[in-house]
Amino acid sequence: MCMSLMDIQNQIKVLNERADMVHIDIMDGHYVKNITLSPFFMEQIRGHLKIPMDVHLMVEKPSELLQAVIDAGATYISPHAETINSEAFRIIDKIKSSGCKASVAINPSTPLSQIQHYIHHLDKITFMSVDPGFAGQKFIPEVLDKIREAKALKEKHGYNYLIEIDGSCNERTYKILEAAGVEVFIVGTSGLFNLDSDLNAAWDKMMGHFHAQVNPKA
Repeated sequence: MCMSLMDIQNQIKVLNERADMVHIDIMDGHYVKNITLSPFFMEQIRGHLKIPMDVHLMVEKPSELLQAVIDAGATYISPHAETINSEAFRIIDKIKSSGCKASVAINPSTPLSQIQHYIHHLDKITFMSVDPGFAGQKFIPEVLDKIREAKALKEKHGYNYLIEIDGSCNERTYKILEAAGVEVFIVGTSGLFNLDSDLNAAWDKMMGHFHAQVNPKA
């Protein structure tokens, strides 16, 4: 949702060579007051991608969209924990039985305990460090304790989920996020796309910011 749709073909070429995944935000105007991308958009870019699609379902009824995003080529599918807990095991089973990887997203105010009964089935957890729905929001530091908790559980029990962060991921937050246990960084307007009109140059600037914060001797 942070890409330039007027330059998307060129930007996809850059991401294909430099990113590990492309993050697809799907919003329905109900769960969050915004409408962004769709399974149709996924179908349109699928043939141009060399990297997996990490699909974030910010929707009120994710079960109604699951098959569409599966068919459109999703690798990771992340519905919100707040929307699936009445059918979490059924949704996770559908995602995994389709050959996709099961993830959940949790809002800043949602405790990790809300997913404790199925956390061992997950391939990824997406921690929101802003309230979902809009780009460019202020980082919410209270999410750090949950990330540390998820990292400790992963190490204690040998869980396999990736720890992903979504929201206000940039040079001001890289260091504290990595120290807390973040393994996958979703970069948007502040972390990447607003750094330079040339996405290759923006990527180089982003990596410079990251290494200056996380590994200053590199």
